This record gives sequence, C-alpha cells and structure tokens, in this order.
Amino acid sequence: MKKPPFDPAVADIAPTDTMLTVYDEQHMITYLRLLDADADGADWREVTQIVLHIDPDREPDRAREAFDSHLARAKWMTEHGYRQLLRGGALS
Repeated sequence: MKKPPFDPAVADIAPTDTMLTVYDEQHMITYLRLLDADADGADWREVTQIVLHIDPDREPDRAREAFDSHLARAKWMTEHGYRQLLRGGALS
C-alpha cells in the first residue's frame, strides 16, 4: 500500500463493500480524523466542513449523508477492514 494522501477529495457516500477498496486505502487518514473527532464528541457539522470539505449549511442532506457513511466506514475499518489491510490491502 502506498502512503495515503493527507486530504483527498471525498465521494458523497463511502464504500459499503465487504472488502477493502482502493478508496478505503486512499482515505485512511480521513477515516482516522473522523474516528478521532467522534471520540472527542465533535459536532458533525464542524467535522464535515473541516474533514470532508462539505458545507453543512449549504448542503445539509449531502453533508449529513457523507458524514454518516464515512464514519460508518471508518468504524467498519476498525472491526473488519484492518485485517484485509494487514494482509496486503485492497489489491491483494
């Protein structure tokens, strides 16, 4: 796996595959930032604006859906995806 970019553009909805994806590998830092914010109890609107670069005031539905799906995927990574990552990542 290559070093993931620090702040990649995000899709409106994170993957829901049962397998690790290239998108997941590219967004590892995004997932970590979301997990840290969640653990700190940060407001989802602020996190969406800072981490996902979506303005929740201008696009509330898109912002909420992107936040929820990416946080869910980040949590999936901690429970399932990490195993695949340790085995070599999405392309193995």
